[in-house]
Amino acid sequence: MYVSSRPLLANISRYYPIYICCLFVLLIQTGCAKTQQQTIIETTAYCNCSSCCSWERGSWQWLKLDFWNRYVSAGPGKGRSYSGLTASGTSPQEPQEGLFSTDSICRPWMIPVRIILFPWYFLPHDGTIAADTKYYPFGTRMYVPGYGWGVVEDRGGAIKGARRIDLYFSSHRQALEWGRKKIAVTVEPN
Repeated sequence: MYVSSRPLLANISRYYPIYICCLFVLLIQTGCAKTQQQTIIETTAYCNCSSCCSWERGSWQWLKLDFWNRYVSAGPGKGRSYSGLTASGTSPQEPQEGLFSTDSICRPWMIPVRIILFPWYFLPHDGTIAADTKYYPFGTRMYVPGYGWGVVEDRGGAIKGARRIDLYFSSHRQALEWGRKKIAVTVEPN
């Protein structure tokens, strides 16, 4: 017995606009259709060293013999212990593209080295950005060309306003190389 599929297709095409509207509402609700905004932001760089973060090893009270201690030596937190954590309580980190990235395409000979020697670089992760949390609350995700994706996890004493962010680098040399740049940054809304 032969059954035609014509009536079924006619019913589906009749409800086609309703299906499209439902799909559009579903995409908006799940966050796949979020709009990203681009803004020109002045970026600077910092690392976890004493000159970038204003801390000093040891206290003069103990003639610097307690050199394992860190304390903030400048600003409002003078004499307060310094842990090296961000204001949100996380460890700062540079962005990593992960194994499946453009770097793997450009340098495929590094894939076995990354898998065997550096398995923690297998998955990508975002870098740490310091910003004014009045404008960009903790967890705001940004894409900075030349740096990569980062998340606002810190705030700095000199970081004021919506047009200024500070990018974390793991070495002081890299932070100095970045310097101060005005770049079109893509900001994902929360």
